[in-house]
Amino acid sequence: MGRAVGGERAVTVYLDTNILVRHLTQDPPESGRRATAFLAKADELHLSDLILAEIVYVMQSVYRVPRPQVAALSRAMIGSRNIVTNDPALLVRTIDVYEQHRLAFADAYLVALAEASAGSAIASFDRGIDKVPGVTRLEPEDAPH
Repeated sequence: MGRAVGGERAVTVYLDTNILVRHLTQDPPESGRRATAFLAKADELHLSDLILAEIVYVMQSVYRVPRPQVAALSRAMIGSRNIVTNDPALLVRTIDVYEQHRLAFADAYLVALAEASAGSAIASFDRGIDKVPGVTRLEPEDAPH
């Protein structure tokens, strides 16, 4: 949960994509400085899996940051002293799959979920998932006409 301030009830603070992207890119500079200062002074900030996925997308697609650098930045966010995630190990594995097997972040997330749950499979038309050993992909069969 969040921290109490001056005897008040604790507030849980959820990070939005734009705060972290502004911090990472310093674009625009004024927003970047404000985001960096906010992150530096915060005690506890929650980063949802969905927001991390959006950050990866924005950094790679909009800012054209190379995949290895996006992966390193993502790992750094997850490991930050004041950033809390629901399942850091799942996200780290997702980032590893995203980086090593060059899958889209969402597909890498599905792989990490399937690996974490014995006997799981992924239903997908995306054959890139087959690059990850030990993961079963199910593809719907052709429907009769």
